[in-house]
Amino acid sequence: MGLVMDAAEMNAFLRRAFLEVAGDFHVEHVDDAGVTLRLLVQDRHLRPGGTVSGPAMFALADVTAYMVTLAHIGPRALAVTTNCSIDFMRKPVSGVDLIGRGRLLKLGKQLSVSDVLIYSEGDEHPVARASLTYAIPPQGVDLNT
Repeated sequence: MGLVMDAAEMNAFLRRAFLEVAGDFHVEHVDDAGVTLRLLVQDRHLRPGGTVSGPAMFALADVTAYMVTLAHIGPRALAVTTNCSIDFMRKPVSGVDLIGRGRLLKLGKQLSVSDVLIYSEGDEHPVARASLTYAIPPQGVDLNT
C-alpha cells in the first residue's frame, strides 16, 4: 500500500485533531521507508538532572508509530495504541530535540505494527527503541477531522 499523506498533511492533522500536543511534535519527513518525527523538547519534557523524561520519549515513540500508520491509511483520529514495548538504552543528550524514526512492519485491515528508534538530534546512537501496535477503526468510523 502506498503513501496517502505527506508531512504537511500530517502536521495539519495533528494541529486539527490533537491541539493539546500538536506543538510538541513536527513531522519532518515521510517516504516509503518511514516517518521522521521531531519532539520539540521543552522544560516540561525534562526530569531532574536535565534529561528528557521516559514519558516524553514514550510519547515520541507513540506519535511516530501513529504517523507512520496514518501515512498509509489516511487521517483516522480514532486509531489507538493497543500495545507498546519500549527499551530505554542510554541517556539523551541535554539541550537538543529528540528524533523518532519509525517504519511500518505490517499493515492489516485492523492492526498496524511499527518499529521506532529514538535519537538525540546530532547523535547517531539511539537512546530508545520501541515496538508498537495500533488498532485501526473500520473505514467510515472516525471523527470528523
